[in-house]
Amino acid sequence: MEFFVDYGLFLAKTVTALMAIGLLISMIVNASQKNRQGGDKGHLEITKLNRQYEEMSEAVQLAMLDESAQKAESKKLQKEKKKRAKALKKAASKSDTEQPEAAPEKRVFVVKFNGNLSASAVTNLREEITAILTQAGTSDEVVVRLESAGGMVHSYGLASSQLDRLRKQDIPLTICVDKVAASGGYMMACVADKILAAPFAILGSVGVVAQMPNFNRLLKKHNVDFEVLTAGEHKRTLTVFGENTEKGREKFIEDLEETHLLFKSYVAERRPQVDIEKIATGEVWYGAHALDLALVDELKTSDEYLMQLVKEAEVYELAYIHKKKLHQRLGIAAEESADRLLVRWWNRLTQQSNKQF
Repeated sequence: MEFFVDYGLFLAKTVTALMAIGLLISMIVNASQKNRQGGDKGHLEITKLNRQYEEMSEAVQLAMLDESAQKAESKKLQKEKKKRAKALKKAASKSDTEQPEAAPEKRVFVVKFNGNLSASAVTNLREEITAILTQAGTSDEVVVRLESAGGMVHSYGLASSQLDRLRKQDIPLTICVDKVAASGGYMMACVADKILAAPFAILGSVGVVAQMPNFNRLLKKHNVDFEVLTAGEHKRTLTVFGENTEKGREKFIEDLEETHLLFKSYVAERRPQVDIEKIATGEVWYGAHALDLALVDELKTSDEYLMQLVKEAEVYELAYIHKKKLHQRLGIAAEESADRLLVRWWNRLTQQSNKQF
């Protein structure tokens, strides 16, 4: 037992040192950012997937021919491209009075969301949604390729609210889940008009968890006092180092239950077809079973769905990019490395103390 205590103290010292280094680097990076106006401003990158898929198809087509046939086929493809471009230019030059007004062609806007514990990708998502809302109409569609196992309540609440902005404007929203959309990830997915999932994607986990260690007995054993001073009866219910009370536990559980009720209400409102009491147990299901429970609408990968869309619509992939200078990238990389190391060891020795979906 003494060995484990010493080992734990050693790890605590190591983690503390890494946190101090990470904090110092973060302070330096933040100071440099304040001295540079607009230095962290990002930009929007847009890729037309129709053209990208066409180029892929042509590359495969040419690769299957011998060298002499490749040259002839390449020239043929270039002529066809020029001919199409000329026809489009001619059509665009005609005035509205010369031709009847045609129905607008459907446009599809694609974004990606790869979630972590703090849903940090919401920073880019809010910019991408704003950009889409400046152009999209009710005849268009937004596709989100979502991957997330959930995380902090308030973070995923904000991410879901960003998708709700599309719903409020009556813009069709499709969520594609290839691997996982659980907890906060499913909270985002349920906003969609249509949820597509791969057969072995993981979905569900409509529940709330909050876990933390308590070192109070260890501190007492080493004659270390720890005091928690608060103003307000429920300012602090459970602590890591202080002595927890049954009253504090009851209040903490009450808060968890209230959060769970809000989560259930949110899912039930946006997917009335699900039996909320049946699926709000914290369990997860693979895609095929999730389809039976109405957690998803169809079994299909995002790649399959996008290949279908490029045949019938103009498809654009949007990504909001933050470009940072070298010293910023180094600072952030060091901070993230320290954070990952802390989380890894903290998870091994204890459990997450943050409330999570």
